[in-house]
Amino acid sequence: MAVPSMTNSSPPCNQLVAWRGATTVNENTTTAVDQAVSELLDALVNRNQLQPRHLISVVFSVTADLDAMFPASVARRRPGWEGVALLDTQQMHVPGNLGRCIRFLAHGWLPEGRLPEHPYLRGAVSLRPDRQ
Repeated sequence: MAVPSMTNSSPPCNQLVAWRGATTVNENTTTAVDQAVSELLDALVNRNQLQPRHLISVVFSVTADLDAMFPASVARRRPGWEGVALLDTQQMHVPGNLGRCIRFLAHGWLPEGRLPEHPYLRGAVSLRPDRQ
């Protein structure tokens, strides 16, 4: 597999990395989930200066109280994301855990030495205050 570059004039992305991120929604509706996932993926892409070709896979998990839509369907509609492997799963239930939460684990390429930036948005900021 050829390692993609960030732009035509930038160094190759030769460092395989994993990103974590999460967000929350106020209600279990397709509109709320769609907006939250779009915002979360925008944050991932913008903070890490990514192009779709830099992404390998994204696994989404949702808490049991979210079943209005699959988060991967939001990612699948993004231009250029047809080559990104996408999967949805249900997050393990732990009493007292943050509800109405959408998490992801993504894999992709960054230039050597660049640290991945992990987006935690909305109520999910409480999951990883060290990432803000």
